[in-house]
Amino acid sequence: MRKSNRAAAGAAAWQMVHDGTKPGKPSVFARAGAVPRMLGNRVRGQYTELPASRLVMFLVAIAYIVSPVDLVPELLIPILGFADDIGVVIWLTSSLLGETERYLEWEQRSTPYVQGRVVD
Repeated sequence: MRKSNRAAAGAAAWQMVHDGTKPGKPSVFARAGAVPRMLGNRVRGQYTELPASRLVMFLVAIAYIVSPVDLVPELLIPILGFADDIGVVIWLTSSLLGETERYLEWEQRSTPYVQGRVVD
């Protein structure tokens, strides 16, 4: 991959992380920790704001990233081969940042509090 493509991909990823960590927004670590809870609540049917189609797209993106089979193979066309993988990673990262922010807001709205403690 050319140096300019790596720099552009890195800048885009940094911008997504930076935009997601503005004051009043959940941290990247809080969002990462929310992913398993979000998926668990979605599977149990408690969190219905994540459409099944979006969940399937997340799973397809992860499978594409880890799969040795690519639409554009790195061996034949190196620049485009890496660019499509980076594009999928950037889409997945930005989508998960947005979805986990919505999930954390939902979690705050739906968690009952009594005198500062969570009620089970």
